[in-house]
Amino acid sequence: MKEKKADVAVPNATVAAAAQPTTGTTTPAPSPPAPPGPVHCPYRRTTDLLQRLAPNKMRVGFFVGAGCSSSVKDVDGNPLIPEIAGLTKLVKNHLDNDAKLKVFAQAAWDRVTARSIPTPTVEDVLGHIRTLKSLCGKGESDEIDGFSAEILDNLDRAICEQIRAIVSKPLPTSDTPYHVLASWIQAIPRDRPVEIFTTNYDLSLEQAMEEQLVPYFDGFVGSDSAFLDLDSMAEDDLPPRWARLWKIHGSINWWLTAKQKIRRSRDKVKGEQLLIYPSHLKYDQSRQMPYYAMLDRLRVFLRSDQCVLLTCGYSFGDEHINAIIAQGLSGNSNAACLGMIFNDRNNVPKGVELAKRHANLTLLAADGGVVGTIDRAWDSIVKDENLAYPIAVATDLPGSRTTAPADRCKWLLGDFAALGRLLAHQLSTRDIEQGVSDAP
Repeated sequence: MKEKKADVAVPNATVAAAAQPTTGTTTPAPSPPAPPGPVHCPYRRTTDLLQRLAPNKMRVGFFVGAGCSSSVKDVDGNPLIPEIAGLTKLVKNHLDNDAKLKVFAQAAWDRVTARSIPTPTVEDVLGHIRTLKSLCGKGESDEIDGFSAEILDNLDRAICEQIRAIVSKPLPTSDTPYHVLASWIQAIPRDRPVEIFTTNYDLSLEQAMEEQLVPYFDGFVGSDSAFLDLDSMAEDDLPPRWARLWKIHGSINWWLTAKQKIRRSRDKVKGEQLLIYPSHLKYDQSRQMPYYAMLDRLRVFLRSDQCVLLTCGYSFGDEHINAIIAQGLSGNSNAACLGMIFNDRNNVPKGVELAKRHANLTLLAADGGVVGTIDRAWDSIVKDENLAYPIAVATDLPGSRTTAPADRCKWLLGDFAALGRLLAHQLSTRDIEQGVSDAP
């Protein structure tokens, strides 16, 4: 039976009736159910994704957001590393138990909330604390709104140290989605390197790539106390088999030294400050600005010919990153971004807004997608002729993740674990579908 085309509205009045016998003894066949209206086909999206990831077809980049961290579980079945909301809660609880900092921490949180940010993240608070630090004098009596430079510095250090303590957890097994991604990078032949952008501070990507023997460059050069090499980042002349890892929001092994230099090391030196969310560094503080240097790599990538950026675990809540993605897609018709969303579309309003403005940004959520600027739910037709289909699409999904009707298809690849299974499937079969795609 020829299936109906997805993404096309079928008027109810045009449903063709089957030819019926003319004898009066035959009961007419029941009318087929009315079609659900305009929909997107998730299986086309699956085929399109596999085509874009095919060897040497496009320049591939992965954007690994905070939501990916929660896909790896500990022995009790809980996320090994919490996403940003959970991380913020743990940091706040720690500060609430600090007798010296509790009052000041609450005041900082209240100030951020008063700026029309009802549920501030730890990054929102860090950014505000550092803004106050830049305005506060250096003298013992200098204060700004009740905060002294010493208190602000102590808050900054306490928050960063607690973040480091929370996310400093090694991957428990060698078959996590991070390991699958590393294996995929290693096994798929490329003329151009795979680039990974991440807002995560943990070392999961580094651990997975090193355990899978994937060479990578993260902007730093050296071993004992590696230094940031902006020239090597700009020239980008390493072999294509070397992955590129760009940690946009810093890392738990980046340090700002007393001489205002930036180094990468697991070792902690007294007096040095962790560079987590290092957007506060100014040019006159350090010529090596990791935050802006890493963001610039995203700009350069999106200017590349025939490139695709695949996001997972990112909810499009960072305006700076959204602006760079939007600028890159607007200025390069050969660039594409596929946003994998864990929950429904209404959980990522900024992402939906962007996708409605940019035809080369495709948003794929549990309950539907925005394809070619058109926002629609998924179809209800289930297909199983391709082994990749049940990895990417299913009808059963917990109500905690989606409110889509039970009979509708659900997109699964917003879960980093499911995306890892699809990459593993591609590695095992190497059969990339060549069907026609309706991608812009």
